[in-house]
Amino acid sequence: MSEDHFDEDQEGQGGTGSRHPMAARFRGYLPVVVDVETGGFNSATDALLEIAATTIGMDDKGFLFPEHTLFFRVEPFEGANIEQAALEFTGIKLDHPLRMAVSEESALTDIFRSIRKSLKSNGCKRAVLVGHNASFDLGFLNAAVARNDMKRNPFHPFSSFDTATLAGLAYGQTVLAKACQAADIDFDGREAHSARYDTEKTAELFCGIVNRWKEMGGWADFDD
Repeated sequence: MSEDHFDEDQEGQGGTGSRHPMAARFRGYLPVVVDVETGGFNSATDALLEIAATTIGMDDKGFLFPEHTLFFRVEPFEGANIEQAALEFTGIKLDHPLRMAVSEESALTDIFRSIRKSLKSNGCKRAVLVGHNASFDLGFLNAAVARNDMKRNPFHPFSSFDTATLAGLAYGQTVLAKACQAADIDFDGREAHSARYDTEKTAELFCGIVNRWKEMGGWADFDD
């Protein structure tokens, strides 16, 4: 199915928001930044261990800003594969007494509920995932949605905005830490590979690139 055909199928499933500036900016879509930490690289077999999502707002001048972040530590699904190398890379300790993990379904239900509220307030019809190497995050998100047979997924199933690509264009950097450094965004390597931290830094990077494009004249004011 092409994106255009998918969009036609979605017409009428919520407000089109044609008069809201956020909806006008991204063709009816609301950018939501997502980062996942996992037990490996295979979304079908490897555990989802952390997930965070940051909604994006827009001020009255059309500039974007990170709005609100939800973060969950996630219980591995039954039978999930977890590579020791992945745990060493992320620093996740599955047996930590303060981990307080929740099920995939619980985490996604809360995230999706918050996103649907943002969709309504921004007059948007669908969320589009923003991620650093976005196909990875979208793959794990879609796999968790399918495992839990969730029917009200607000995200477009295959479209995404990739900040690795955008940062390569804007700054000549594709690694998140180096892209943030080039964009004058503080980045603490000791905090990296936490879903919350990486999501919030990716959100800053995304907003900064879009806003810089606007400042350079690449996006006209809404009343022009």
